[in-house]
Amino acid sequence: MRVLVLGATGYVGSRLVPHLLEHGHDVVAASSSAPRPDRFGWDDRVRAIRCDVTDPAAVLEAVTGVDAVVYLVHSLDRSDFSDRDRLGAQTVADVVAAAGVRRVVYLSGLVPDVPEADLSAHISSRLEVERILLACADDAVALRAGVVIGAGSTSFEIIRQVATLFLVQPVPTWMDSSVQPVAVSDVLRAVDDALTDDGPRGAVDVGSPDVLAYPDLMRVVGDQAGLSRVRVPAPVAPAGLVGLGTALATTAPFHTVTALIESLHHDMVCRPEHTWAPRAGGPLLGVEEAVRRALTPMYAGPEGALPSDPAWARGNPLLDVLPLPASGRTAARLALHRVRALLPGT
Repeated sequence: MRVLVLGATGYVGSRLVPHLLEHGHDVVAASSSAPRPDRFGWDDRVRAIRCDVTDPAAVLEAVTGVDAVVYLVHSLDRSDFSDRDRLGAQTVADVVAAAGVRRVVYLSGLVPDVPEADLSAHISSRLEVERILLACADDAVALRAGVVIGAGSTSFEIIRQVATLFLVQPVPTWMDSSVQPVAVSDVLRAVDDALTDDGPRGAVDVGSPDVLAYPDLMRVVGDQAGLSRVRVPAPVAPAGLVGLGTALATTAPFHTVTALIESLHHDMVCRPEHTWAPRAGGPLLGVEEAVRRALTPMYAGPEGALPSDPAWARGNPLLDVLPLPASGRTAARLALHRVRALLPGT
C-alpha cells in the first residue's frame, strides 16, 4: 500500500515509517516542519513532505494517490491544543472523504469509563478527534493507547525522569488509579493489523497484558534502572500543583506535562470486549520487558532511543560519563535544559 503518515516525525511516527518500509509499503512521511529525511535515516523509498493539517490544499496534495492515512498529529505542546487538533482533524476528514480514501488509522488515547463531562481536556480532545476521523472513511479505526513505553515517548520519559530524580517520591493518593501501558512495538503491530482488509474497525483499545497503578509503574522503572526509591502517599495534592511541579522537574514541554497529569485521575485500562489482539498471534510485550528494553543503552528495537528523538528526551554525552548518581545526573541534565531554554537561539 501507499501510506501517508501525518505526524511522521513524532515519537511513534519515527518508529512507524521504517516499520512500514520493512513490511513492503510505500510511505509518504508528512510533518508540520520542513522535511529532513537525513535526520531520521530515511532513504529514497520515503517521500518526505511538509503538511500543515489545517491547510486543505496541503492536505489534498498529501493524500493524492495514497491508499491509507495514518494520523499521529497531536498538539499537546500548545495551550490551545483542543482547538488546533479539532481544526486539523476536520480538515483532514473533509479532504479524505472527498478524495475517496477509505482507510484511516488514528492513534487515540484510552478513554476512562466515566461520564464525558469528567474527562480531562486531553482525553476529551482525543475523543473528539477520534469521532471526526472515524466518520470520514468506511474503514477507519482509532487505536486507543495509554502510556506508550519506549525511550523518547513523552509519557514514558516523564515517568522515567520523575522516578529517577527524587530519592523520596511523594505520590498523590489520586494517582493510585490503574493504567495499562503498551510497548511501542505492539502499537506498530496494531497499525499493521489496522491497515489490512480484515483488520479492526472503529475504536479499539491497545494495551499490554499488565494492569498496574501509577506508583507501581514508577517502581518498575526504578527497579529496571537499578534504583532504590521510596514512595510516600501525599493525601493533599491538587492536580494543578502536581502538574506544575512535574513540569518543573522534567525536561518535557510544559503544556504537554500539565495536560497529561490532568488525565491521571481515572483508570486508563482497556475494555475487555474491545481490545486488540494480534492477527498473527503471539504474546504482547509485558511492562517489565518493555521498560527493560527502553532503558537498555543502544537497544536496536523500537523501544530503544533514536538520534532523531527530541533533545529534551535524550541524554547528554558528557553527563552520561560523569561519575554521578542517577539522581545527580538527572538533576544536572534538568539544570542544563533550563539554562539552554533561557539562551537565545536554542
